[in-house]
Amino acid sequence: MDVSSLTIRKIQKGLTDKKFSCEDLTKTYLGNIQKTDKEINAFITVFDKQAVEEARRVDGLISKGKKLLALEGVPLAIKDNMLVSGQKCTAGSKILENYVAPYDATVVKKIKKQGGIILGKTNLDEFAMGASGEYSAYGVTKNPHSSEHVPGGSSSGSAAAVSADMCPVALGSDTAGSVRYPSSLCGVVGMKPTYGAVSRCGLIAMASSLDQIGPIAKNVEDAEILFNEIKGKDSMDATSYEQLQEISKKIDIKNLRIGVVKECLRDGIQKEIIDITKASIDKLEKQGAKIETVSLPHIEYGIACYYIIMPAEASSNLARYDGVKFGKTKEAKDLLNTYLETRGEFFGKEVKRRIMLGTYCLSAGYYDSYYLKAQKVIVKIKEDFDNIFKKVDLLLTPTSPFLPFKLGERLTDPLSMYMADLLTVPANLAGLPAISVPAGSVGKLPVGIQFMAPQYEEERIFKIAKFFETL
Repeated sequence: MDVSSLTIRKIQKGLTDKKFSCEDLTKTYLGNIQKTDKEINAFITVFDKQAVEEARRVDGLISKGKKLLALEGVPLAIKDNMLVSGQKCTAGSKILENYVAPYDATVVKKIKKQGGIILGKTNLDEFAMGASGEYSAYGVTKNPHSSEHVPGGSSSGSAAAVSADMCPVALGSDTAGSVRYPSSLCGVVGMKPTYGAVSRCGLIAMASSLDQIGPIAKNVEDAEILFNEIKGKDSMDATSYEQLQEISKKIDIKNLRIGVVKECLRDGIQKEIIDITKASIDKLEKQGAKIETVSLPHIEYGIACYYIIMPAEASSNLARYDGVKFGKTKEAKDLLNTYLETRGEFFGKEVKRRIMLGTYCLSAGYYDSYYLKAQKVIVKIKEDFDNIFKKVDLLLTPTSPFLPFKLGERLTDPLSMYMADLLTVPANLAGLPAISVPAGSVGKLPVGIQFMAPQYEEERIFKIAKFFETL
């Protein structure tokens, strides 16, 4: 069965019309994983038996003439930092190598309730700390378009799995661009919701004020369908909210004001990326969109702020992995050395680097100079966005500042690796919804562009992204 063109709606229509069975469909995706993933390494765990059993359940419903739920019969993958009850959840780290989730994450509960078939858990940079897919304790993930290049991170496995036809849709988490960035590099759609739109209960925390779960798909409609099924208020996450009504006004491309952020088309952004972005702008302008160059003067400090806030929160969140409560333990002569040797043995180099950065920023005498100052700059970044959204409906930028780079190329230069987040991190700092959609390619390497909207305006970015897909 050729699944390359299948979307959620096509899958469900094919099932209800009995063009194929859910079992055959699921086995086809599992077969693709078995065949393709030896090279790509997108999955850490595959749920072969459970997925086939669930597919048979769906086939039974269809044979009885039951109406399918929103995700019923749709195979999908989950990033391995979200809990699936009774299954391992490693977060890409050796310290959680044998950890079995005692309950489902809220998003997983919702997917199961709507009949989604979970094929497995996808690879990621350890504890979602990385922009390349090279920092997992379970091996490097490769870009399906070119195995010599990175797929982007930290949701590397989810983006690569969708791109390589190992599943039609997947979930990732986005703290600085970790859904949008790999989606851009792998030529798929990746969407980060407004902070709080999707519950984080059951997501292994990195930076709690920034983390957000989002969909990865082959087209915008599938991303929207998956988002609509996982969004909403959750009593287990105090930061989540229920959007009671659609806020967005009707999108009319001829009256749409799109702001092009001049700071995101400057020196340092690869020329090929700028060229494709400008071509995308021209397409929208020809359709009647009103294009306006705008400035967000404080976003140049976004990376600096992020690499203070995120390590500070990560150092606190990761304190629980001490060899006592859960996870692996390195035996030592006393309790202190158990802590030190467990963390020293089982945390990777990048995780240790960020824990040390964060602990330093929070230490006595430096809290005001670093953490507090970064929080004040974030307020200014949010004000920039608030002011600019009074003038325009949406913002447009490239998703990545550069093309997918070669595996190993930036591993010895953490600063150049951190710059991958340059264009995506502002949406996280301001809590905005944003989406990356394919815009072209340079040779075989994909390029995406990003749309950002005001908080709670997911509908707006879905509409413009769907329109852009047709151009």
